[in-house]
Amino acid sequence: MPGRLDITWLVLIGLALATILLPPLMPRPLLANALLLVLAAIKGRRIALDFMDLRAAPALWRGLVSAWIVIVVLVAWLASAVIALI
Repeated sequence: MPGRLDITWLVLIGLALATILLPPLMPRPLLANALLLVLAAIKGRRIALDFMDLRAAPALWRGLVSAWIVIVVLVAWLASAVIALI
């Protein structure tokens, strides 16, 4: 029976493959960027919770790391939106 890290590893591989395969299928660059950044946020959260073992940490630390991931993704999306509109 696979453990949590094995499942996370398989999920990360699936998300990495989706990151590679989805952009050519997306008609709009902003939508594609948003989707790729959502996948990146999911990967970052899985890594933080499982590989950095924050799943067992206090809720404050999990919240801070999750907020940091969301802020980084939002800033990256805003930067891509500004570049796409120029």
